[in-house]
Amino acid sequence: MISAVAEMYDIHPQTLRMYEREKLLVPSRSEGNTRLYTQDDLERLEIILKLTRELGVNLAGVEIILNMRDRMNAMQREVRAFLEYVQREMQERPEEADEHIQNALVRIAPPRIIPTRPRE
Repeated sequence: MISAVAEMYDIHPQTLRMYEREKLLVPSRSEGNTRLYTQDDLERLEIILKLTRELGVNLAGVEIILNMRDRMNAMQREVRAFLEYVQREMQERPEEADEHIQNALVRIAPPRIIPTRPRE
């Protein structure tokens, strides 16, 4: 609830309402229209407070930073999903993977190990 979160972070409930108006923080609502803050909401609030209190970033800057952060997280999820897909495909069809490697335009030679003489 808004009063518990406000007390927990030593901020006024109006500040939380302002963050919600600015779409920086979007808590879910109960059937009685009470704001319900999830752990993700609280982590986002901590980022907002750190940016505003410690780094002096204004709300427009906070919005930009949070949007960039959200986009970066989405891109990381997409890259992870793509890598998992490629790994699955490589595991399901290892003979095709070997064939593609053999027919590659640029072949990568295995690394050569060069023995060194012990120091005297």
